[in-house]
Amino acid sequence: MSDTSTAPSPPQRRWLGLAVIAAAQFMVIMDTSIIGVALPQMQDDLGFSPEDLTWVFNAYVIAFGGLLLAGGKLADLYGARRVFTAGWVVLAAGSLVAGLAGNVAVELTGRALQGAGSALIAPAALTMLMMLFGREPRELTKALAVYGAAAPAGGTAGVFLGGVLTEYASWPWVFLVNLPIAAVILAVTPSLLPAGRAGSQVRVDVFGAVTVTGGLTAAVYGIVSAPEVGWSSWRTWAALGLAAVLLVAFVVRQARAAQPLVRLGIFAAPNLGAANLAQALLGAAWVPMWFFLNLYLQQVLGYSAFPSGAALLPMTALIMIGMALIAPRVITAIGPKRTTVAGLAILTVGLGWLSRVDPDGSFVVDVLPASLVAALGMALAFIPSLGTAITSAAPDEGGLASGIVNTSYQVGSALGLAVITAVAAAAGASAVADPAARTDGYSAAFLAAAVVALAGAVASAALLRPAPTAPAPGDASPTAASRV
Repeated sequence: MSDTSTAPSPPQRRWLGLAVIAAAQFMVIMDTSIIGVALPQMQDDLGFSPEDLTWVFNAYVIAFGGLLLAGGKLADLYGARRVFTAGWVVLAAGSLVAGLAGNVAVELTGRALQGAGSALIAPAALTMLMMLFGREPRELTKALAVYGAAAPAGGTAGVFLGGVLTEYASWPWVFLVNLPIAAVILAVTPSLLPAGRAGSQVRVDVFGAVTVTGGLTAAVYGIVSAPEVGWSSWRTWAALGLAAVLLVAFVVRQARAAQPLVRLGIFAAPNLGAANLAQALLGAAWVPMWFFLNLYLQQVLGYSAFPSGAALLPMTALIMIGMALIAPRVITAIGPKRTTVAGLAILTVGLGWLSRVDPDGSFVVDVLPASLVAALGMALAFIPSLGTAITSAAPDEGGLASGIVNTSYQVGSALGLAVITAVAAAAGASAVADPAARTDGYSAAFLAAAVVALAGAVASAALLRPAPTAPAPGDASPTAASRV
């Protein structure tokens, strides 16, 4: 083992370390939303076709989703802080490339590098959160609440910041703004975050890393491109077929390797698989809702980008309050399983309510109340399912567990968005000149998302195990932590 320590940090430093970790989550999510307002100017300046413009988003998502498992394992092998630092270097380099790009190929390369950097940052950040707070279940719940609340804050901030930078500076600044933030985080990381333990006699499973990354990348590529080229297209089936071959090869390799990238036995840990399924279905319901709610506000109700972003602020505020204040209390009162199930059930109700949107509707009647119900459900479901997923594994596999749960949510989001986009298009969402038909399509999307959330609630009720008996004070075993 290396000489790095995982001993508890002083209380004040731990919470400052959490602020750095939450900032990382904020940035990872912000980078998915900050480009939205800038896309028209990028299209004019770089020569994107309307079809290729979507890849400014997809290049990031594919690299992020495809490399998360490898990022989590690297955090276990080389130390979480070292991988976290490397991730910020890669993210900063990608941001510089994307900001200075003069053509489509360079722009997409920069976005892919940003995604790769985020794939190193996200699981390493969760691993260090566990190092700082994993010994005290109550504080871990609070820390996860802060971490979880950073995601919707980043999503909303990205919309506003992207608009401000695009209007008052220029579109490259939606990428270049990452550079000073990365510099600050890199400067404070050594003093605030734990190094973690690096494995002895490390041998990286290169074949495993290549096959799982290639398989997940091919799967996400096939999923996100299917609405554009068609689910029956040879491109879609070729990508999904390649993904299947690579992922089967990965599983066979992991079963036989002496030092696998992913120890398959990790999935035997109680609640690990069920919690990751809950996260995947949560992402598959929530991200399409956010996507189509933006479209309904702008393309049916006629909101421009800034009023549309402002309309989402009440929902974002409730998610942050729910994650930071409400969810921890509910988890303490009824346990993580019941909180997860209740959250997904409430999300189902909110999405079902949103499916009643009207082409002549209004924000106050058609959007606000239903979106607040959905936001409360998201806040209640996210924290306990995330906490259960990352605390079900042994401490020395915390990075791997973090990579798995991040992968579950991201791939679930991509799959849900692709499938529900197809549902919406079939129901009329692509009818540009007909607001009523578009509304029918968006209504179908919300209803499909409600079905996914309901499936998540049912699966969580059936598969998640109740929390064990409360541990003795100071017990830092994985079983004790799994109560979170």
